[in-house]
Order: sequence, then structure tokens, then C-alpha cells
Amino acid sequence: MKRVLVIATSRKTRGGITAVVSAHEKGSQWRKYHTRWLGVYIDRNNALKILYFVISWIQYLFLLPFYDLVHIHVSTHTSVFRKSFFLYPAKWLGKKIVTHLHCSTPSILYDKRNRQLYRKAFLASDIVLVLSSQWKRIVEEALDVKDNVRVLYNPIISLPLSSEHYTKKKYILFAGTIDKRKGYHDLIKAFSAVSISYPDWELLLAGNGEIEEGKQLAESLGIADKVKFLGWVSGKEKDRFFGEASIYCLPSYAEGFPMSVLDAWAYNLPVICTPVGGIMDVAKDGENILLFNPGDIDTLQVLLKRMIQNEPLRVHIAEESHKLSDSLFNLDRINEQLGSIYKELLGE
Repeated sequence: MKRVLVIATSRKTRGGITAVVSAHEKGSQWRKYHTRWLGVYIDRNNALKILYFVISWIQYLFLLPFYDLVHIHVSTHTSVFRKSFFLYPAKWLGKKIVTHLHCSTPSILYDKRNRQLYRKAFLASDIVLVLSSQWKRIVEEALDVKDNVRVLYNPIISLPLSSEHYTKKKYILFAGTIDKRKGYHDLIKAFSAVSISYPDWELLLAGNGEIEEGKQLAESLGIADKVKFLGWVSGKEKDRFFGEASIYCLPSYAEGFPMSVLDAWAYNLPVICTPVGGIMDVAKDGENILLFNPGDIDTLQVLLKRMIQNEPLRVHIAEESHKLSDSLFNLDRINEQLGSIYKELLGE
């Protein structure tokens, strides 16, 4: 009986890695290989982070002899350093190792100090999983690691909770961590210009982060009454906001593969986005998405106006992108691919 041990964030930590592992947990490969999820990072203060890590590492040392494959999820260089305490004991004991990269900023891999950290970890792994063909090229070029790099897309996770039909409302939705990397400030600035021509439209931002800074920006632009910060949304509340939205926009500067765009596609929403991360593997500008360069507020204004005033375009883009949720990013398909990787490494 072969067994898989997954090393990732804790179940209660919000973010892309937790969402992806939760999706993998739904697959038949999880049960087939008696997979266990060991959280080694928790989003709390530094003292609790250290305590949680130490307890997890001790637990790991007791568990490791009973598992055949260790699947390690990493992101930043700090994450890679932290997970090295799990990777190398597995290597020394002859376990099969899958390292799964969720990095959002390619420049990290080119930094001289970080490069050696990533390269050493990836060369010690049997397979390195990345989120897109673009990330595969980056890893191969930046780290000179080629033979063991494979693409595994993030799956569509946030399928509507019910078949309830939501009446579309005149608002643009953003969902994610509200910080500069996600470009929320560009979206607010672009919307301030658009709202002059379309005063009945609103902008809704869901997520935690720089909420007060965002409110101050909206206030300074005179659109505080049209910009709403929802905080973290989930469950039926998330279902309603995505179901009622007319447009989804992610003006991000860097991504691995944006989970929120996958969410929007699942909810049949037309998306305006920047060409970052794995988006470019499937993006067809004007066909299944509208694209603009990060920080290009003028073009974003044009695209927002274009989408607002052209309902047939919204419907067409939504329909074309929604097809991806039933094909390339289908949850069952992704889990089947992951199961095949496990089977290959375990010699079955």
C-alpha cells in the first residue's frame, strides 16, 4: 500500500496553496494513496508561526518513515527555505519527492542568492510541478533545471454552490488580497474615470489587506459612495457576489495562475485581466478575455467602458472562457493528471 504525504499551508490559512490542496483532496488519487495533509505554516504572529512549524516538523519526522512519496508545496524563497527541512530528510530516506511551485514573481528565481536555493531544492526533487508552460520556461531558463519540470494547472474550484439564478447587477468585481501587487489601486483609479460616464455602476472589492488605503484612495477621487470593500467572502456570500457581478477585473502585476480568474470563469463572468502568470497559456484577447498591461490605467479605462456598454461582448467572452472550466481546468481532469504522476513515481 503506497502512501503520500502532502506538505503545505495549514487548512485554516487563506490563500492559493490551501485552495489547491483542498481541491486535490477531492480527487480519487487522494484516497487511493491514503494521502495525509500536514500543515507546516499558519498565518498568525511570528511566535505562533515558529511554534506551529516546530511542532509540524517533529510530527513529520515521526510520519516520514511510513510514507513513500512527499508532495511539497512552495512559493517564495522563504517558503522554499522553510520546506527544505522537510525535503532533505525525505531525500536522505529515499522517498520520492514532488515539489509544487506556486510562485507569483518570476524575478525571485533570477536573484543570485534565491537561485541557488530554488535550484538545489528542484534538483533534489523527482518532479517539479509548475502552474503553466510560461512558468516551465522561466524555471528552466532561470535555474537550468529541465528534465523534471512538468505543468499541472490549478483546477477550477469555486463552482456555484447552488443552481439559483442570480439577477445581474451593475458592478465590477475584484477578489483577492488587497495589495499593490494585485493592482487594486489601478482599478480604483480607472473606475473613477469610467464612473463619470456610467454613474449607476459600482466597484466591489472582496478580500483582506489594504482596505483603509483603498477607502482613502476612493475618497480622494470622489467615488467613495461607488466603491465598496466587502472583506473576506466565502460560501453563500461569495456565491451571491460572483453570481450577481457583471464584470470581473484583476489588474495584477504578478501571478502564478490567478485562482480568482478561475473562480470568475466558473461563475460565467467575463474577465478583464493583465497578461501575467499562466493566463497567457489560454488567453485569446477579445475572444475569451480582455487584456491590458500592468499599470496601464488608460487602457483599463477603455476596456471597462467597452465591457460596460457592450452586453453581447460580455456574454460572448463569458461563454468562451466558461468552456475552460469544463475542459482544461476541470477538477476531475487535474486530479487524474496528479494521480498519474504519483503512479509513475511509485512504479505502479
